[in-house]
Amino acid sequence: MAVYLSKEKRQEIYKEYGGSETNSGSTEAQIALFTYRIKMMSAHLQSNHKDHSCRRSLLTLVGKRKRMLRYLSNKDITRYRTLIEKLGLRK
Repeated sequence: MAVYLSKEKRQEIYKEYGGSETNSGSTEAQIALFTYRIKMMSAHLQSNHKDHSCRRSLLTLVGKRKRMLRYLSNKDITRYRTLIEKLGLRK
């Protein structure tokens, strides 16, 4: 299952986490976009548990987000902590 986001939803995520609607390159915006896509794919897999291609894509996204979070924590720990709190990733 491909997760196609509307342009408006993508711009909303970029504005909230990246600073502006066109700042798609910021680390925070990319992590937020990955998190949104992971939530959508997880919801899809709840009802379609035999969709193995979606499961593989989900695991790929989780790995990408993990690498981006590690990069952000090494670069700027305060931005990392605020992003984690804002997205509600760690409990």
